[in-house]
Amino acid sequence: MTNPINDLSGLPQFSAIKPEHIQPAIEEAIAACKTKISDLLSQDNYSWDSLVAPIEEIDDELSRKWSPVSHMNSVVSNDALREAHDACLPALSEYGTWVGQNADLYNAYCQIEASSEFADLSEAQQKVITQAIRDFKLSGVALNEDKKARYAEVKSRLSDLGSTFSNNVMDATLGWQKHITDIAELAGLPESALGAAKQLAESKELDGWVFTLDIPSYLPVLTYADNRELREEMYRAYTTRASEQGPNAGKWDNTEIINETLTLRQELSKLLGFEHFAEYSLASKMANSSEQVNGFLLDLANRSKPQAQQDIDTLTSYAQEHFQAGELQAWDFAYYSEKLKEQTYKISDEQLRPYFPESTVVKGLFEVISRLYKLTVTEREGVDTWHKDVRFYDIKDESGELRGSFYLDLYAREKKRGGAWMDECQVRRQKLDSTQQYPVAYLTCNFSGPVGDKPALFTHDEVVTLFHEFGHGIHHMLTKINVGGVSGINGVAWDAVELPSQFLENWCWQPEALSFISGHYETGEPLPQTLLDNMLAARNFQSAMQMLRQLEFSIFDFSLHENFIDAEQTNVQAWLDQVREQVAVLTPPSFNRFQNSFGHIFAGGYAAGYYSYKWAEVLSSDAFSRFEEEGIFNQQTGQDFLHNILEMGGSKEPMELFVAFRGREPEVDALLRHSGIAA
Repeated sequence: MTNPINDLSGLPQFSAIKPEHIQPAIEEAIAACKTKISDLLSQDNYSWDSLVAPIEEIDDELSRKWSPVSHMNSVVSNDALREAHDACLPALSEYGTWVGQNADLYNAYCQIEASSEFADLSEAQQKVITQAIRDFKLSGVALNEDKKARYAEVKSRLSDLGSTFSNNVMDATLGWQKHITDIAELAGLPESALGAAKQLAESKELDGWVFTLDIPSYLPVLTYADNRELREEMYRAYTTRASEQGPNAGKWDNTEIINETLTLRQELSKLLGFEHFAEYSLASKMANSSEQVNGFLLDLANRSKPQAQQDIDTLTSYAQEHFQAGELQAWDFAYYSEKLKEQTYKISDEQLRPYFPESTVVKGLFEVISRLYKLTVTEREGVDTWHKDVRFYDIKDESGELRGSFYLDLYAREKKRGGAWMDECQVRRQKLDSTQQYPVAYLTCNFSGPVGDKPALFTHDEVVTLFHEFGHGIHHMLTKINVGGVSGINGVAWDAVELPSQFLENWCWQPEALSFISGHYETGEPLPQTLLDNMLAARNFQSAMQMLRQLEFSIFDFSLHENFIDAEQTNVQAWLDQVREQVAVLTPPSFNRFQNSFGHIFAGGYAAGYYSYKWAEVLSSDAFSRFEEEGIFNQQTGQDFLHNILEMGGSKEPMELFVAFRGREPEVDALLRHSGIAA
């Protein structure tokens, strides 16, 4: 039998991939990569064509084989698939280290950089070589044999720990549910939440309603349920996931995984000659130093804190005056905030939901892209996917050329990792046989699906999330760079990678765009003017509090990686408490274990880099301010953003690309203005 993972003639055959296919295909692909690299190194003189291009080709084949496996493990996980996926991690880690520490390969790249040919290479090709040389150094190519071996052990263990962390969060999220049979306990909950909970109960052959810790189920309870005990119970379950606290205390506990991860990251940094992991992290980012990052974050925190404190004071007075509430607890804030927002702005998410049916929102998103960049998005039928709800689309430019394609997987379900993300299925590049490989993306969200005979109706927040992920998607898909190493999001400094995603969110707030992003699911009527006005007026409701929350996470992440010594001397919870004391206006209860499910930094690529969200938001706010000046659908401005940012991938430094588009370096004031925070 042929292994479907090895068939790279088209898109992945998701429905044919079985757990037993995974390990043989990946191990065989890694062996082929090693053999190819060893053969290529036997030549005397190296060039782009004789070394770099063939390595890129074979690495791309490995990536295209691993991509569907990794993706399925995130979206349709099961025990056998997880086991097969995790069994490949040591071999993949070992291969990465083998390449990164291959002194002969490093010397070959250095030889190309020093050769006369280098000047004749394209800017993108030069960038691939200089970044590879930097990455060789960051992989310990210059270490002695003992240290190289230790580096390899550490990298492999970190890979395992990240996967286990992620698995624990998924299992802990799945491992709790609340079954309710008395409707009186659910007073205050909107129809949409009740309908979804009833549908879930029916799917489990239960009466009544079932609530889980998936965000579309959890958030409405915290926001609308009059039943304070229920809010508290769900808050405790959610904020203690994968920890030694809460209803599943000690089960799937990530505490020791966090300590070991931090210890190994510190050891890795020291091995490579860095003071700490934060310094190691910055070696490949836009920001120049720890001082610059800390200064940036603290400056934003100081500017936001007075207004955030004012928000809290207003909310507390309101809750006490109108609801005779006592001291507000963590499970009360969303509830009373929603009441205050409704009273102040005559608006609620639930009022808006009927105006954001999935089909209108998705069509509206494509219309925004069409007006900005002259692109057409069309659905392609008959593409094999991993779940019946997944759809597939192609993007073409005005000349009819295919630019990229994407899978769209919008709804939350069991055995699907929480959150929303974009990932690569394959990158744009020119293959060795001169054929063009076009980029394909996975766009994944966790929204409420259709309930009964109603279509999926999104909150405005979900609309913003969809635009955010699509911004990442077009960064990947619209690239014109044909060298895989710097095509799309590849080679882009991590603290600039959020620029296109946060940038696209802005159109969710523009009346001109909202006129076609929204429309009542039954009548098609556009968002009534009053609702639109109220929604826009409420845009910056408690925005300083939201800003501080993100800054709290960023400062915690960066300062922890900058100051961590070992698990005995640096207590992670105590460190987080200290950061909150410095910047937060809301202190969560002592049982809250937010860090134990903070996948971005303990199982994702954001370690000592979570600040990237705010850093890139400065870029995106300032970039959007040019559209505010010249027209939000100004085609010339849209084309400038397309050509200077989206098409360029990682082929140039982000600041150079930003200045080419904006005409100057970014200014922080646009971010504060868009957030409604006094500069």
